Amino acid sequence: MSIFDKPLDRRASDSIKWSKYAGRDVLPLWVADMDFAAPPAVLERLQQRLSHGVFGYGGAWPALTEAVLAHLEDEYQWRVEPEWLVWLPGLVTGLNVACRAVDGDVLTATPIYPPFLSAPHFSGRALHRVELACPDGHWQWDKNALFATSTASRLFLLCHPHNPVGRCWSRKELLELAAFAAARDLIVCSDEIHCGLILDADKRHIPFASLSPDAAQRSITLMAPSKTFNIPGLGCAFAVIPDAGLRRRFERAMAGIVPHVNVLGLAACEAAYRDCSDWHRELIAYLAGNRDRVEAAVNALPGAKMSHVEATYLAWIDVRELGLAKPAAHFEAHGLGLSDGADFGAPGWLRLNFGCTRATLDAALERFSKACQTT
Repeated sequence: MSIFDKPLDRRASDSIKWSKYAGRDVLPLWVADMDFAAPPAVLERLQQRLSHGVFGYGGAWPALTEAVLAHLEDEYQWRVEPEWLVWLPGLVTGLNVACRAVDGDVLTATPIYPPFLSAPHFSGRALHRVELACPDGHWQWDKNALFATSTASRLFLLCHPHNPVGRCWSRKELLELAAFAAARDLIVCSDEIHCGLILDADKRHIPFASLSPDAAQRSITLMAPSKTFNIPGLGCAFAVIPDAGLRRRFERAMAGIVPHVNVLGLAACEAAYRDCSDWHRELIAYLAGNRDRVEAAVNALPGAKMSHVEATYLAWIDVRELGLAKPAAHFEAHGLGLSDGADFGAPGWLRLNFGCTRATLDAALERFSKACQTT
């Protein structure tokens, strides 16, 4: 039995994911946190920090910075200088700060994680959207549509790996995006929060900023240990911004708005990147097994289909053939809480979080099947 098979009751906890359906027989597979305990090394480090007993304002210390830089070099062969790091209380904060820091319109591709669509609005920026293409069930960039977008955009919001379609963008694809960014003189804000969740052994994450010196100078890379190590509630993320001028603009946009990073989150971050490689390997194997289960079940059902998930623990499911007016409400009525594709810019789709125990997943897939057969 895997350590990830251990059930943890989150119903009576502070979980947003589970409390949404309090008192109802609905399995929540919506918001992107996993139903797994954090790695033992992270829990041990948190206990050590708690035992200190003082929780004043904090900031990154040398060993934490070293752990982050070593992780980025070991995992992605990406050498980052300490001064490039800007600590943040969350990745969504980083998206919103980037929109405030770069003058001009914003460009992104849908379907996409909802804050990509709201951050430009909150910053008073016009948003231009291009649709991802999915020929033969394989999500990819529509280059013709990309070049047909408005030239008024100055900021490109990239989701890499992509939430919700589950793509791990290849070097070729990233180089094409970098060439587009250079041709349009775009700053690229790359959300790489799922970079530690590559499920296919023949794929690897390539940071956008590592592609070339030009890509680095026009990049804001957003990362966090929160998704990979299941610690989003600890509020710790960071931006990597190689260009000093862009970094100053980003920090000015933060001033007076963005709070200090949670000191427990900082402690957890160091342990996650330094001491959890064995736990991480077992997690990836478990999630890949869950992914295979979901793909087989969904693609065997009439009216539902999904593409192969290369990265993340999120399945992006097309249920348009079922002809449902409100797909998320229909599945909720059958005991399954999923994310509504309309929030991602794609009505008729659903997002399913398979970061849960296999027992929970199997029960959820049974409910999914019944919901598909009772439209």
